[in-house]
Amino acid sequence: MDTAKTMIGLLGLQGDYAAHGKMLEALGVESRVVKKPEQLAAIDGLIFPGGESTTLIKLMDSWDWWAPLKDFAAAKPLFGTCAGMILLAKGVSNPPQKSLALIDIDVERNGYGRQIDSFEETGSFDANGQTRELPMVFIRAPRISRVGEGVEVLAKCRGDVVMAKQANVLVASFHPELTDDLAVHRHFVEMVGQ
Repeated sequence: MDTAKTMIGLLGLQGDYAAHGKMLEALGVESRVVKKPEQLAAIDGLIFPGGESTTLIKLMDSWDWWAPLKDFAAAKPLFGTCAGMILLAKGVSNPPQKSLALIDIDVERNGYGRQIDSFEETGSFDANGQTRELPMVFIRAPRISRVGEGVEVLAKCRGDVVMAKQANVLVASFHPELTDDLAVHRHFVEMVGQ
């Protein structure tokens, strides 16, 4: 894949989108911060970073993001981490809230506990027919409580599914951008290139 011609957007409403940009830079992939729906036309894939899902919902409401994101996901890859995963999931609990419902999973907000319960762990990552260890950082992370039939499980940690993919939507309950391991971002870049 010619990564020189790929442009990945970083949804810049809230959260640490800059850390995702550094991972892409390390892979030699160009990225740009996207703050308005009309900017989606200029990118090949979009990373939906962590942050605070209720705050993200308010910002998405006020800037009319819902329909443009659904249209984007119909044609191009999306990757959501932590709060980004919550907003892409079909079902959300603890408490229930609205979402884009772009991947057939249910998630429980703060499923691993509060900020004080945040942790780092090594999990397993399955990609391209190979399984490898992967460092994972969980910060007030959502827990995937149900995986639909058409959803591919890509990573597990402590017996839980922590990364999944359906069609061109990739989600992770952890923060791959807070480690030095580029495997998850490389996987998303490969999805964008397909």
